[in-house]
Amino acid sequence: MTGFITPTALGAVLVCIALIPFGLPGLWLIGVITAGLLIAGVVGWGFTLTVLGVIMVVELAEFVVIKRFGDAFGGSPRAFWGALVGGFAGLFVGLPIPVVGSVITAFVGTFVGAGLVTFIETRSPLRSARVGWGVLLARTAAVAMKMTTAIVVLFALSVALFFRS
Repeated sequence: MTGFITPTALGAVLVCIALIPFGLPGLWLIGVITAGLLIAGVVGWGFTLTVLGVIMVVELAEFVVIKRFGDAFGGSPRAFWGALVGGFAGLFVGLPIPVVGSVITAFVGTFVGAGLVTFIETRSPLRSARVGWGVLLARTAAVAMKMTTAIVVLFALSVALFFRS
């Protein structure tokens, strides 16, 4: 049974890593996969709890990064929500470039959403651009942090599964 679970789990984790730039919960899905491997008896409690703990820390760190960047660039809490809605809208608008187009427009949507809300609040194009840029940098940093974590978890899972078989 482990012979089938191992490549399937690793493939599923790779798919989850690809979801992260789209703003989808790739890290949480990796946690679910790891919990499934625990239930199947493939990995142990220590490994699973460590992975889930790391995922929680990184998810919390994402909010800290976005808050700090937003504050540093003069953004309001509403600008954060504007960035979230703009990024989500951008994901669905997409560009006519397969896969990458949606990622690009999601990042552009983050900038536009935060900037638009700030413009409505302040009527200052310069401040709007500054806040949009700050939130875009925050989103980029958060995605990089999550992707790095997911790749490290994939490596750790690969090692754990290799030594298990």
